Amino acid sequence: MELYLDSANLKEIEEAFKLGFLNGLTTTPTFMQREGITDIDGMIVKLSKIVPVLQIEALGDTAEDILKEAQRQLDLGLDIKKTVFKIPVSLEGVRACRMLRNEGMLVNVHLVYTLQQAYMAMQAGATYVCPLVGRLQDQGHDALDLVAQIIDAVDHYGYDTKVMFSSVRTMEHIRNALNLGVHTITVPLKIMKQLTENHFTTVGTDQFIQDTRLMTVKVKEALNGVNPIVSADTNLAEAIVKMTEYGFGAITITNADGSLKGVFTDGDLRRKLIADGRDVLNKTMGDFTYNAAISIESDALLNVAAGLFKSTKVDTILVTDNGKPIGMLDIQDLEA
Repeated sequence: MELYLDSANLKEIEEAFKLGFLNGLTTTPTFMQREGITDIDGMIVKLSKIVPVLQIEALGDTAEDILKEAQRQLDLGLDIKKTVFKIPVSLEGVRACRMLRNEGMLVNVHLVYTLQQAYMAMQAGATYVCPLVGRLQDQGHDALDLVAQIIDAVDHYGYDTKVMFSSVRTMEHIRNALNLGVHTITVPLKIMKQLTENHFTTVGTDQFIQDTRLMTVKVKEALNGVNPIVSADTNLAEAIVKMTEYGFGAITITNADGSLKGVFTDGDLRRKLIADGRDVLNKTMGDFTYNAAISIESDALLNVAAGLFKSTKVDTILVTDNGKPIGMLDIQDLEA
């Protein structure tokens, strides 16, 4: 199924065609008016240099007028093989379709609301016939049934015409178009952007990225650059302030020679306040006894750290470089 962008917004068009697989662009005078475009010819020429195939309007009161307008636009420098002229269905419109096709031009007969209109377009040799699904549904019609009837007519009678599904309003319309087997669909960018979105895909992708990070990133690369350290002669009240400033639930305590004395956690604080009351705040960090610190060397992979977090059930691990404390790894640092 061919995929077209339906727009006249240059920024949208440039963004969409970076995908590299869109077949072309459909646009309308209404789109251009909404975008404030006044130099229609200039815009058409510009778009023709951006997109693989450009579908533009050819308007006129008579078939001859429509043919003349199409020829005028080609004279702007458009490629006849890469330009499709959109003609609203009417008796003069289908007559013009035949005239343009006889001149080797590509034609999209659009604004189709009935099977009879589609039949006339196909009989006139239209390259595309374009029912407007969203607009038909707005009027209470079974637009999908009409599209199915047009496809059946193309297949049954062997017309070369492609059925273009247009006036796309929702992602459901894309699924409808695929299920019906249309040949072409033209889609607004806001809908096109949603076509690859799915919550479970996002969750799975995030998990793959996270697992890859655990296996390839070293602990030292995940550190945030903060090394929460106080000396052993710092009193507890000041150490608590430092813990808050550092944003960690733990702080490293070092001896006068810079060697590691231990790690003090917010859990230790709660236990000491319960045991000794507020007077404990006047004690220095060197007054306390410390258990062996849960630590990891900076060159270890995050995967090792993840295992350590799981086995010890702590939220913060001391990071060392050849035994010297260089920072703290928080469990949230495991996530990118």
